[in-house]
Amino acid sequence: MMNKIGLGGGCHWCTEAVFQSLIGVCKVDQGFIASTGENSAFSEAVIVHYNQDIIPLHLLVEIHLRTHKSTINHQMRSKYRSAIYVFSEVQRDKVKRMLQSKQKEYDNNLIVRVLLYADFKPSEKQFASYYYNNPEKPFCKNHIDPKLRVC
Repeated sequence: MMNKIGLGGGCHWCTEAVFQSLIGVCKVDQGFIASTGENSAFSEAVIVHYNQDIIPLHLLVEIHLRTHKSTINHQMRSKYRSAIYVFSEVQRDKVKRMLQSKQKEYDNNLIVRVLLYADFKPSEKQFASYYYNNPEKPFCKNHIDPKLRVC
């Protein structure tokens, strides 16, 4: 069964590459996601379409936590909001429970927010599948390759 979840935390080129590399992920939409209220500004993120029977949501959440600075509130958080964007209240409750359970594995508090998805703007076409189209570029070697080794 196909499901989707939005993930943001760092550069969407990096996030896209990490999740494109996973068996069970069928598609990754790279771009900018907005939530509601104080989080209605767009922030770099991806929408991950996945097969729950092959890769469960809890594994996607764990990979997301380990491949961006999920415990550090830095000055670029408006551009790189640390968030999991959910598409329903049921999904929201499930993700919140997952984060509470994962907190014990971290010395510092997780800053990842669970936000309702409101809108998406895709990146320009030339940036889609950035890593797989440009694996030898210095940015990919220096920033994305180390994240792929974590997975």
